[in-house]
Amino acid sequence: MEWTLGALAEALGGTLEGEPSASVRRVAPLDSAGVDAVAFLFNHQYRQHLRFTAAGVVVLAAGDAAACPVPHIVVADPYLAYARGVSLLHPAVRAPAGIHPTAVVADSVRTGAGVSIAARCVVEGGVILGDHVHLGAGSVVEEGSVIGDYTEVSPNAVIRHHVRIGRRCVIQSGAVIGTDGFGFARDAGRWVKIPQLGSVHIGDDVEIGANSTIDRGAMSDTVIEDGVKIDNLVQIGHNCHVGAHSAMAGCVGVSGSARIGERVLLGGGVGVGGHISIANDVVVTGMTMVSRPINQPGVYSSGWPVRDAPTWRRTVALVNRLLRRRGAGDVRVTEGSDGNDKDV
Repeated sequence: MEWTLGALAEALGGTLEGEPSASVRRVAPLDSAGVDAVAFLFNHQYRQHLRFTAAGVVVLAAGDAAACPVPHIVVADPYLAYARGVSLLHPAVRAPAGIHPTAVVADSVRTGAGVSIAARCVVEGGVILGDHVHLGAGSVVEEGSVIGDYTEVSPNAVIRHHVRIGRRCVIQSGAVIGTDGFGFARDAGRWVKIPQLGSVHIGDDVEIGANSTIDRGAMSDTVIEDGVKIDNLVQIGHNCHVGAHSAMAGCVGVSGSARIGERVLLGGGVGVGGHISIANDVVVTGMTMVSRPINQPGVYSSGWPVRDAPTWRRTVALVNRLLRRRGAGDVRVTEGSDGNDKDV
């Protein structure tokens, strides 16, 4: 999509140094952009390419403007400008309205204007689809679920029964929303399944990544508030509550009944124990195990950062010596290629 530099600068909230009537039509990297492209400098790792760029315009911070040899737009936050600029120059193409002949759609389904239902979808009775909802090929929406306006459901995603999803959400392929929570009671060494009577309520502008799962509540609903962003391969247990505009990177696992505040960031591989609460504005770094409540904003970490193997073994040996002095048992580690546990 073609934009003049003047219009692009205005849309990005920046100041243009260059000819406003010149135009660009695509986004490209600094080192390969041509005169028809806009490039963005938001990571100083790539600043070395700035003085050689042939881009039609570069979007950057004020501190980099003097080194730019081509027209440029100065903005307060180049990364935010990048996110907005890509959407402006490469707008998403929406699927045409209509129901594919191979889709199975119950007679009682209610659809708004411009709904698109692709091949081999299954939409069960009592479902309500808002305006311009798109269901990708092979996706399933079970009985009584509600999906808000402009929400996109990618191929092979599954929305279980009586789930409520807000407006402008994105559900990526393989996601399962509203499956049974992991609820079982012990009976003489065997497991008795606990029926899961709640559902899942997802707010507006939520994105759920590929192959992520959100369990339905045991009695009350699992709740994902507005603006939450969930990466691929994330598991959210039953009765969890995730506050607005929080984000979770890949492989996060949140146990049942955890309550996560607003604007919380969970790094990749973070685990959150059951019934634990996390305050607003908390950052938890990757691979951390949250085993007790976090009541104050801040950055939290646990785990053991990677070291070369000899340093790691020496560190474990030191810990073991300290434990022995206190009468505690050794930490055991795996050493060598045979995989056998040894005291180091």
